[in-house]
Amino acid sequence: MFKRMLKLPLEHQSSLFLFGPRGTGKTSWIKANMPNALYIDLLKFQTYEELATNPGRLENIIAQAATTDWIVIDEVQRCPELLNEVHRLIELKKYRFLLTGSSARSLRRQGVNLLAGRALRYNMHPLIYQELGDVFNLEHALRFGLLPMTFEHQSPAQYLENYVQTYLREEVSAEGLTRNLITFTRFLEIASFSQGGLLNVTEVARDVGINRLTVTNYFSILEDLFIAIQVPVFTQRAKRKVVAHAKFYFFDTGVYRTIRPRRPLDITEEIDGAALETLFLQSLRAVNDYNNLGYEIYFWRTQAGSEVDFITYGNKGFNAFEIKRSTKINNKDLKALKSFGEDYPEAKLYFLYCGELKLHIDNITCLPFEMALKELPQILG
Repeated sequence: MFKRMLKLPLEHQSSLFLFGPRGTGKTSWIKANMPNALYIDLLKFQTYEELATNPGRLENIIAQAATTDWIVIDEVQRCPELLNEVHRLIELKKYRFLLTGSSARSLRRQGVNLLAGRALRYNMHPLIYQELGDVFNLEHALRFGLLPMTFEHQSPAQYLENYVQTYLREEVSAEGLTRNLITFTRFLEIASFSQGGLLNVTEVARDVGINRLTVTNYFSILEDLFIAIQVPVFTQRAKRKVVAHAKFYFFDTGVYRTIRPRRPLDITEEIDGAALETLFLQSLRAVNDYNNLGYEIYFWRTQAGSEVDFITYGNKGFNAFEIKRSTKINNKDLKALKSFGEDYPEAKLYFLYCGELKLHIDNITCLPFEMALKELPQILG
């Protein structure tokens, strides 16, 4: 088992939410770090049925347990009505709950605000370089992603195919998030062509053959299931006209490459380039969350076409990252970073590429991509 960077304040009195996509390792972390907790698994049909029909039975289950130091309810979104009972027991019995979820949609819709101020929120992400150590392999990460089971399953590709289908069947269908699973599957494929690009909902709707409002809802579903991210454009103190659209990413390179269909005229460089950006983004989000750095993540693109892939902005610092698949550095590759640096001289500028040398060109730090992943916690500070 990999040693995860996630740290929860188990010594404190507050209850906790732990969110993250299926397969990121929430349950494994809990069983390794909270072996004595009362564990209630809502993926088990009998447990789910018992509590869904009568949430008040939760108090009886807890009363019969050998310990009530921590009560874990796994995949709580399957029975959001339990939140009312959890809230009551926190107030009445002072119990501490750890509530995990792989979907925020039903929770937000049916009462998660009842726990406002009484449950701190944390996030679990796919594995990162610091957790894998010598096991990290860039080729594996770009092709199969960094979900833990891709390192354990005899066929990572088959696991990812099953993973995508499980999300469709168990999350989207079971929660009734969409009535037309075939259309939603088609939407997923079309959305994968937007990976790392500006999100144009109107174009996606036209390609899928459905209305724009439905597609907007579908993108919202992906975000609620934590399997997609929209990165907004950086507009602080903008000196140039910037674009309005966000950039779109599936949360993991392996999931992205599994969903994206391969066609005879595909340009491999575009797919690999999007995978490289995705890998950096998922690492960036994880390091930011696990170290409680508080960065907001953006990208920057002017209407004239200059683009910097990622901006991290917060109390800890101000950084700009441009990512290229090239093994060499040329002045054209650095042009957008230099433009950003002119507008924002406070920012530290980083150019990540697939070469082997760490270089300093003007005020830009050029890092081999894998070295950048390794040093990311120090870069972000």
